[in-house]
Amino acid sequence: MPDGRPLPDGGGRSLPPTPKYAGDDGGTDPSLAAALSEPDGGARLRAVVRALGGARVLVPVVAHLEERADAVGHEINGHEVQVAGEKSASAAMVTVATPDGRAAVPVFSGMAALTAWRADARPIPAEGVRAALSAAADADGLLVLDPAGPVPVLVPRPAVWAIGQQREWVPAVDDPEVAEAIRAALATVPGVVEVRVQPGERAEVRVVLGLRQGLDRAGLDQVLRDASGALAAQQIVAERVDSLELRVVGAG
Repeated sequence: MPDGRPLPDGGGRSLPPTPKYAGDDGGTDPSLAAALSEPDGGARLRAVVRALGGARVLVPVVAHLEERADAVGHEINGHEVQVAGEKSASAAMVTVATPDGRAAVPVFSGMAALTAWRADARPIPAEGVRAALSAAADADGLLVLDPAGPVPVLVPRPAVWAIGQQREWVPAVDDPEVAEAIRAALATVPGVVEVRVQPGERAEVRVVLGLRQGLDRAGLDQVLRDASGALAAQQIVAERVDSLELRVVGAG
């Protein structure tokens, strides 16, 4: 889960208020509340992605100071003194760091979750679709719902794209076209005789490679390089898989 720390740049583009939400009381959208109540992590993620396609979320905006001019040198009593340029306050969207170092746009189901994360943030009501488009443009294509809890949900890049495009999202490990593309990509890699696609432990998808017997260390390294290159060249894999790990075993 993202640790809730703003990234060093501290912001992104501003997101002006949406007039349709004038008078919003900051409560949790019923569809999001239902999605967050799902007991299973995988089912919860799928429900959250569906809900974000039509729900209102709160996007946090924080104030920060900006330099409006470069520092100017002045001589006072024979000493050069640097006077900072004029500063002004502005507001911008923020991003948070995920454990793997990527940037995610935080959004919140309601005011309680927002203030638990950062009490000084100003809430901007926005459609989930609009927030997804902002994440695609301003961060690494990731959203995180309620990063300070009580139920944080990290929305992977392909799901964010699906929300922004208002289409259904299928998790990569359940997508038959993804599995077919992975097998097709690896079918021509020398040394690979079996391919299995599974849920990953450290990544969204694990690809298990069954290798022919007798490979030495150099041969194994070459197979892994060839396999990684073949998967990277597959457009479906690039678009629909957020993260992938390889595991090698002897052919069964």
